[in-house]
Amino acid sequence: MKRFILIAEDDADDRYLMKTALAETGITEMVEYVENGVEVISYLESINEENGQLNYPRFILLDLNMPKMDGREVLKKMKSTDAFRKIPVIVFSTTKNQMEVKRCYDLGANTYIVKPVSYDTLVATIREICAYWFNTATLIDSH
Repeated sequence: MKRFILIAEDDADDRYLMKTALAETGITEMVEYVENGVEVISYLESINEENGQLNYPRFILLDLNMPKMDGREVLKKMKSTDAFRKIPVIVFSTTKNQMEVKRCYDLGANTYIVKPVSYDTLVATIREICAYWFNTATLIDSH
């Protein structure tokens, strides 16, 4: 089973920075990118069984403010769908608003991270996220 990350980010510049930061950290896992919440759900629904298991992403890095379906709606849909409920979702947003952070946790986010402003901090944050979700956290393989 391949390990991969799904990143939902509508801003092309932010996607580029994420790709560059991931490359700089030496993360070898495959990364898939989608640009809105509708694409997140469509992507997950399109995953087929591989050797008797569904190969869902190791985690999803989810922007909140996206067109078509925002991150909050994605969280609602994922956490109310049995097949997607156990996929870890890391909200990656610019807002520090505590009510928004609480709302995301209430909707089922596993982690909420405010997007770093500097590139070096972004690289360090990506490295820490991947270290935790790939090496430290124990997840259910069969999602």
